[in-house]
Amino acid sequence: MSPDGKTNPRCWASVMTASRRDFSAMGLLNGGMRGARQSYRCRGEPLWWAAQPPRYGGRVSQATETTDSSGGVTGRLRSTGEVARSFLSRIPFSLTVAIALVAAAIATGTITGPASTATQDAWAAGVHTTIDAGHWWSVLTALVIPWDPFQLVAGVLAALALLGIAERRMGTARVIVAFVVTGALGVAIGVALQWVGSLAGEWWSTETAADLTLDPLTAILGALITATAFMGSLWRRRFRVVTLAAILVFVLYDGDSSNAYRLIAILLGYPLGALLARDPSALSMRRSSHGETRTLVATIVAVTGIGPLVALINGSELTPFAYISYLFADEAVDPATVLAKCGGPTTTTSEECLRQLTLLSGQGFGMLLLSFLPLVLLLLAAWGLARGRRFAMWLAIGVNAAVILFARTALDVTDTLDGDDDLSDWSLFDLGELLVWILAAAVLPLLVIIILIVSRRHFTLTSPRPAYVRFVAVTVTSFLVLATSYYVFGLATLGDYAPPANPLDLLLDTFKRFIPPHFLGATDPIIVTTHDIAEIAYQAVGPIFWVIFIVSAVLLMRATESRVRAPEYARIRAILKRGGGGTLGFMATWPGNVYWFSADGEAAVAYRVINGIALTMSDPLCTDDRAEQTIHEFAAFCDKNSWVPVFYSVHPQYLPIFEAMGWQHMSVGEETLVPTVDLELTGKPWQKVRQALNRGIKEGLTTVWTRWDDLPRPTIAAINAISEEWVAEKELPEMGFTLGGMEELKDPDVALMLALGPDGRIQAVTSWLPSYRDGKVVGWTIDFMRRTDDSMNGVMEFLIASAALHMKETGAEVLSLSGAPLATKPLPPGEAAPEPTVMTRLSEFLAKTLEPAYGFSSLFRFKAKFNPTYETISMAYPDALALPAIGIAVGRAYLPEVSPKEAIALVKTLTK
Repeated sequence: MSPDGKTNPRCWASVMTASRRDFSAMGLLNGGMRGARQSYRCRGEPLWWAAQPPRYGGRVSQATETTDSSGGVTGRLRSTGEVARSFLSRIPFSLTVAIALVAAAIATGTITGPASTATQDAWAAGVHTTIDAGHWWSVLTALVIPWDPFQLVAGVLAALALLGIAERRMGTARVIVAFVVTGALGVAIGVALQWVGSLAGEWWSTETAADLTLDPLTAILGALITATAFMGSLWRRRFRVVTLAAILVFVLYDGDSSNAYRLIAILLGYPLGALLARDPSALSMRRSSHGETRTLVATIVAVTGIGPLVALINGSELTPFAYISYLFADEAVDPATVLAKCGGPTTTTSEECLRQLTLLSGQGFGMLLLSFLPLVLLLLAAWGLARGRRFAMWLAIGVNAAVILFARTALDVTDTLDGDDDLSDWSLFDLGELLVWILAAAVLPLLVIIILIVSRRHFTLTSPRPAYVRFVAVTVTSFLVLATSYYVFGLATLGDYAPPANPLDLLLDTFKRFIPPHFLGATDPIIVTTHDIAEIAYQAVGPIFWVIFIVSAVLLMRATESRVRAPEYARIRAILKRGGGGTLGFMATWPGNVYWFSADGEAAVAYRVINGIALTMSDPLCTDDRAEQTIHEFAAFCDKNSWVPVFYSVHPQYLPIFEAMGWQHMSVGEETLVPTVDLELTGKPWQKVRQALNRGIKEGLTTVWTRWDDLPRPTIAAINAISEEWVAEKELPEMGFTLGGMEELKDPDVALMLALGPDGRIQAVTSWLPSYRDGKVVGWTIDFMRRTDDSMNGVMEFLIASAALHMKETGAEVLSLSGAPLATKPLPPGEAAPEPTVMTRLSEFLAKTLEPAYGFSSLFRFKAKFNPTYETISMAYPDALALPAIGIAVGRAYLPEVSPKEAIALVKTLTK
């Protein structure tokens, strides 16, 4: 997210070059920031760096400035409409293309209907015009003339949105180059391949050689993919994956010339983008977070699922995936005539009768609904995958496996309905192409299955066991009831089936009622009922079952632990707000924890069990007067379950309790605390922080204190992009447990402090966890910290100091910079270091070993800039013999899922 808008003209540049004495006069050193706000004005504006909370009238939106009631300038997020207007003002070429499409449509008449023959012969691209007629210019004119009104609307929207994005990312000059090069070459190469293929007798090329194409989307998509080389990792990956997947679906399920040209254009965009950006690394795909991986995999599953719909709508016969369209061909099939001719006991099942019966058995409202079953199930799976559901992963694997399993019988349906000549009449070239088609029909779902299996560690969310039991019971029972009902009713009307059927035929047909007709439509037995009421059952039992299945699956995937455990979460938050858990207590609300509650409900402990170790998070959640009782009761609870209790990240006031119990404890880090009641950023100790503040003021930075639910979509997208950039830069696995990520930002009680550049773009993000006393927030603990690569140097110091002064004004007592793992607080002057022990040596060894990978020491030094007080956080445990198991449990808590690639990267980093 590089700031590329116009700089807001302000007088900071001249004001903030003043000397230390000048700032003292303005109150920055002696009188504090409030004095500066009241004592100096520039062009009538107060000198105010916007640390206080904005006064909103409603939802916040993405970055301008407003003046609050005290006269201060505070950051405000711009609305989506403001962002859109700003965007449109900076895409001149894209607007020109949109206008050109409208003008071309008016000039050629395609604004009211499809292109005329004269328009096609003069301006469209294809073998007959571009090569046979020598219209070389058609590879360019085809890019700016829409084929019909529908393509005009699609082209204008794509020019304004997709081409506009490309222009904003790489500039007007480069987008013109990309538009012309990828569009013209995509069409030219596609036409040339069709021409060569038709001369060689290749089936697809021969069938499409007569096609003529007018398609602005070819150049627009080519330019978009070219521009991904100028994007950050998040949007580069999203645009590439979604665009390529969508185009492949249209190529495989539709197969017309324009889709082939689009595919060639976007493939050309990859190397062209790297060339224009002068960055070969733009061709590589960098790692993504768990959430982003889920989104991408879900998108792939959803996009591949719409293929049958594409084939049905377009009625294509050009690809091996288009078999569904044959069942719904524009061919009148009269049931009475077919049954009279093919359904009698003395008739033979000729190829034509088989074809007619297959068409008849696949028609009707029920069969139409079943034909869309793979699409609906894959869209359902995509919805679940985006939420990390393990059931959705297995559902997507099952549907794609069914597509592969039925590929052979689906080909039989296609062959039966198409009425092709016998294979013995085919040439060797035709047979080879048929083999390629059969393999292609299985390769796409196989690739999706492989993607799902490889990324399975990202889909770990399961439903409670009762939800699974309910799902299985409902679906199995409904299947048995519907199948039995159909079979029994079929036996009662067996004489009304044609061709004549026996009970075994009816039993096999019963199972076929639940399967899409293009999978088994041409498989024996093919029987059709002539009974009116039986026809209703024939059409209805399959769709009814799958509606029940889909509703049950949605309920299953919605039955998350959070929904089931909502009363527990409410109790935990109530205890926290009374004053339990300390500065790290809010981490107890994070996913992955389970809860123990005291008998009276006044105390709780958040923990997770890993290999028999009950690992707690933070202090016990209770008031100070009952901490000892809570610890004893929880230890007894763990002993009853044969777990080893380990209190992790507890503060010093609890250590005497553990010592009295005979437990041992060791330091696991230092928490850095900044009292905010009388905070003044004065004196030499605060010099580095003041420098960051001064620089932020000079560069026009503002801040916004807000919540996730109040953010508009552009701001959410920007935060996602910042986080993904951070993840992509690190080949190392993401840590969890006491370190929150994007999901933890979305809690309504968590606050966000954003640093905004003068153009309104987010430069840095921090999140703050509340700590309470008697229902009131008395402190905030930092959790999430991300910044853009090109943000101001010192932006984090600027942002944290801004947050500290905001907390002072709102009455908070303490700001916690959270724990620094494996850190040791500096000794007071004149105090000697204690004798090292086995555990302190181990901690020092771990700190040095992990430093290259996670920079704990660097982070600790960063926090020292804020002149904090230090409080040791410890781990208390009952038995030293359990330390190896405890160490493994802690490691798995912080790194629950590590891929082989991440493990290798971690080892390489640690051994440098």
